[in-house]
Amino acid sequence: MVPHENYMQRCIELARLGAGNVSPNPMVGAVIVHEDNIIGEGYHQKYGQAHAEVNAINQALANFDDAEELLKNSIIYVSLEPCAHYGKTPPCADLIIKYKIPKVVIGCRDPFDQVDGKGIEKLKDAGIEVISGVLEAECQWLNRRFFTRVQKQRPYVILKWAQTNDGFFAPLDNSQLWITGEESRRLVHKWRSEEDAVLVGKNTVAIDNPQLNTRHWPGKSPKRIVIDRKLELSNQLNVYDQSVETLIFNEVKTDIDKKVKYIALEDFDRFVPQYILYQLYLQDIQSVIIEGGAHTLTSFINEGLWDEARIFTGEAILGQGIKSPYINGVSSRELLLGTDRLRFLYNKPAI
Repeated sequence: MVPHENYMQRCIELARLGAGNVSPNPMVGAVIVHEDNIIGEGYHQKYGQAHAEVNAINQALANFDDAEELLKNSIIYVSLEPCAHYGKTPPCADLIIKYKIPKVVIGCRDPFDQVDGKGIEKLKDAGIEVISGVLEAECQWLNRRFFTRVQKQRPYVILKWAQTNDGFFAPLDNSQLWITGEESRRLVHKWRSEEDAVLVGKNTVAIDNPQLNTRHWPGKSPKRIVIDRKLELSNQLNVYDQSVETLIFNEVKTDIDKKVKYIALEDFDRFVPQYILYQLYLQDIQSVIIEGGAHTLTSFINEGLWDEARIFTGEAILGQGIKSPYINGVSSRELLLGTDRLRFLYNKPAI
């Protein structure tokens, strides 16, 4: 008999295919096994559409004439506890019960209050055998963005910056300087396609006039978040091009201009990172990648409001300039991209 872990690993692989498309829902994969043969598999492909269990069952029904009989003698593996409530779609637990699948193997419980054990309870009450906690840590890590939003009422925060080989963020005069190579820039665009939003401060917009999109990688562009306290930026800059939803945090006004939303914070001298993250939470933004500048990055670091840091170090030597942010976290791994070094840090365990 194939170990449960093998099929759960396949669930995780399937779930990852939904990255960037299912937020604020979690990524979920499901596999249906009959006598050690996979007869159906699926994943949550897009927010508001069918969940993983539905797609796996539908695949089995489409591929086998006797699928309903096979399901009555099968095991369904799912990386996250099946939902037990009506949301955008009916409860997956009800569907499993309907097709009389006798055994469910779950990676981890769903922390969302309307689920959180209720799916497991509903399955057990229907006489279904439930095994949970298979590859639990891996399944929780897969959905660390979802878990952070549910448990901490804020988005999952990723910090990203590039620094010179001698530890500088930018020249003293704030002039534009490309520190990294093409491979690193393409990777950043891939990252953007996987997150809900990208955040920058006023100076970064004024100096670089960034588009903050995914033009070097296939995939959707994230929402743009800009901190511009006194609304000093020109509305001719790229962030105002109405191509994607853009939130401008300021102290002047709250207003909407098509896809540009102005959100006024009551107190711009205290708790700005906290206020911003809570507003993003209210906007159903599950993850945000903060790309600069140095002051903006440091403000989130000083408040401890970050989960991952991805730091590029290029070959350039500046000798003097604006120092890179100082950060202290758990070092995970390092990669070499062309001539750039990429280091990953975590602010304690994410889950």
